[in-house]
Amino acid sequence: MCAAYGKLSWETFKPVCLQTLRLTSMIYLIGAMSFAYTGVFLGAGGGEVVREYIAATPGGRWGAFIVIMVIIFLLGFFIDVIGILFIMVPIISPLAPALGFDPVWFAILLMLNLQMAYMTPPFATTIFYLRGIAPPELGLTLGDIIRGVFPFVGIIVVGMLLCALFPQMVLWLPARMIP
Repeated sequence: MCAAYGKLSWETFKPVCLQTLRLTSMIYLIGAMSFAYTGVFLGAGGGEVVREYIAATPGGRWGAFIVIMVIIFLLGFFIDVIGILFIMVPIISPLAPALGFDPVWFAILLMLNLQMAYMTPPFATTIFYLRGIAPPELGLTLGDIIRGVFPFVGIIVVGMLLCALFPQMVLWLPARMIP
């Protein structure tokens, strides 16, 4: 856009490149540390322990599914989404087929849950993004933004319930794409 409006110069381009480099480096660092943690955790047999505990959950496969989703949601309070992906997905992804769930359906519900975790305090990256881009003349406080996010969290909960109850809502398009 800067180039289209004729305002692209080295003075505007250099800070953007440095900020992008800094942010990308942080994301890669989070990913590398999460990957290392997961490798040590799984290498020490922690994945088997987690699988055994989740498999022993009352309520059968749906009870285990609810426990997994609650754990992912609670982790979203304290860990960034990328960290959760790198840490939890290698641990819980083998559980989906073992519990009799379609892996695509399971992954999409996991992503919906992570989106909800991305919006809920205290970590709530979305809330901080919104606070950062809100014009100061609006006078929005962090509390205003948090209260405004909760209806969207409710919509995601309803969407997750619908996708859980009617798996074909999730699986119809992938079934058409993958013969």
